Amino acid sequence: MQEPPLPDRGSALFFDFDGTLTDIAEHPDAVIVAPDIPQRLAALARALGGAVAVVSGRPVDEIDRWLQPLRLPVAGVHGAERRGADGFLRRIATPDLTPARQLVEALVRREPALRLELKPGALALHYRQADALEDECLATMAEAQRRVEGLALLCGKKVVELKPRRASKGQAVRAFLDEHPFRSRRPWVFGDDVTDEVAFETVLGLGGVAVKVGPGETLAPYRLPDPDALHAWLGLALAGLEARCTQEACP
Repeated sequence: MQEPPLPDRGSALFFDFDGTLTDIAEHPDAVIVAPDIPQRLAALARALGGAVAVVSGRPVDEIDRWLQPLRLPVAGVHGAERRGADGFLRRIATPDLTPARQLVEALVRREPALRLELKPGALALHYRQADALEDECLATMAEAQRRVEGLALLCGKKVVELKPRRASKGQAVRAFLDEHPFRSRRPWVFGDDVTDEVAFETVLGLGGVAVKVGPGETLAPYRLPDPDALHAWLGLALAGLEARCTQEACP
């Protein structure tokens, strides 16, 4: 598997956050965003006419907090909420999660090494500090899913989530591509986890580019070894776009 080429000015770039733009941390609030990442993303957005977005399992407001003062178009909670370039936040209608939440909260009270994350319309159970509890976490979340209609079970890196069945990163990317400034551009998706594979499948079906960040089986034909390698690629991509812009007398 080879490193990705560089984008041209007809590209639209979509980035996962944890494990892609940042290294995965032991706790979601402990991630470290490299100081130059917001600036590089902002510069790429300017070079691509605004066609840069984050597509993450995190809520939109968390992405804003980590990338501040930058406010990009963002799909959060695996597409359950999405803010386009127009600044309008759209949310998928979700059921009452109380029966599911109560069941998972009981497990977390028994096993304090676990962490339950409450998201808009979704639940995420983290077991990064309790690997031995993986099977119990999966079983509990599966039972929680049965208690509420309309939810899908999603397994990631040391986390299992319940999210709206109609939400996916692939659908989020498609929705962006129906809107300005992403419309009629070639989509590129960068992600590190199994939760990104549906977005990879979507863009490959549209003639786009999929890039896996880190190890693991994937549909993506291109790979970067880690977020640091992606940061370096961002610098090269920006330099290439700026050089093309100079040659073509961009406004």
